[in-house]
Amino acid sequence: MTRMEIVEAAEAAGQAVFGQLELAIVLPTLNEKGNVAPMVARLEEALGPSGWEAVFVDDNSRDGTADAIREIGKTDPRVRVIQRIGRRGLASAAIEGMCATAAPYVAVMDADHQHDPALLREMLAAVKSGEYDLAYASRFAEGGTAEGLSSKGREKGSRLANALARKLVGSELSDAMSGFFLLRTAQLREQADRLSGIGFKIMLDILATAEPPLRVKEFPLKFAQRASGESKLDHGVVLDFLAGLYERWFGRIIPTRFALFGTVGALGVVVHMAVLTPLYKLAHVPFTLAQAIAAVLAMTFNFWLNNLLTYRDQKLAGLQALFFGWAKFCAACAVGAFANVAVAAMLNDNGVHWYAAAVIGVTVASVWNYALSSKFVWGRFK
Repeated sequence: MTRMEIVEAAEAAGQAVFGQLELAIVLPTLNEKGNVAPMVARLEEALGPSGWEAVFVDDNSRDGTADAIREIGKTDPRVRVIQRIGRRGLASAAIEGMCATAAPYVAVMDADHQHDPALLREMLAAVKSGEYDLAYASRFAEGGTAEGLSSKGREKGSRLANALARKLVGSELSDAMSGFFLLRTAQLREQADRLSGIGFKIMLDILATAEPPLRVKEFPLKFAQRASGESKLDHGVVLDFLAGLYERWFGRIIPTRFALFGTVGALGVVVHMAVLTPLYKLAHVPFTLAQAIAAVLAMTFNFWLNNLLTYRDQKLAGLQALFFGWAKFCAACAVGAFANVAVAAMLNDNGVHWYAAAVIGVTVASVWNYALSSKFVWGRFK
């Protein structure tokens, strides 16, 4: 028996036992150990015993989620896990999971049971028909509900974000911020290098970067209450839209995260001057002291906003992490400030106009602060 014949025989045996793989369901997880086994059972109930696989992408959960998935995978070859170390974020997790399957169709959904797996068959049929490129589940379509959102304020925020998102993708989708969708795997791979992986709404990114625009089929979703585990979202859902705007307008010229970091830095200058002016001019605080107070408050503001926006997918949480993150950020900014002054002074001494020298100094400091902050404050070595 030749090697090729052995491979073909093994493939035929595998298909006879498990069926030909058609659909992969990617489920990003974060501390959701209790959700895994019930979700696998619900997927089997919705899709039958074969033809699918569940690819859990776990961001190194503290509760042992990845180990729980591996335990199931020992006896169920339809279940596997990608455990990410030093990387976090819903969008990037979804991209990695979708690129890791051999299935011709791929879906993304939450593992917390807020998304109903029973919709997968209809969504798959819509895309397989060739009439649509992407099928998604909408909380705001006729027949759907958003009752699973944690509060009325969260629901209002989601509706506002959707209104903005429709402007971004140029579509009238009722729920462009949906996290439950299905498309051809080949379509995703073709777009993968254009996706930012920043933020939470990967479907929005796919729709915004698709050329030509994708044909979309909408299904009503009854958005359920979270079963257990931690939410991967927070109340700043509208910030996803801002990140999307940056990516669409500037992403090919300036990295999105750096653009956000620079915007926060510009706002920090405003905060600095808003503190310095009344202290120095009105309260008559000595200039050096007033400058120091303004600098600390501006850096604190920048750290808080960067944590909320620029590094939202790697957000620091807890008093200890926030304190040490703030201290490292201030240290990075102090080094950046020194580099700013040194470069600007050197250029000015060598005949460069003072204004140009100042701008170059600020640019050098910004790049330095971004590099240090990305690696040592919000990066792997935090």
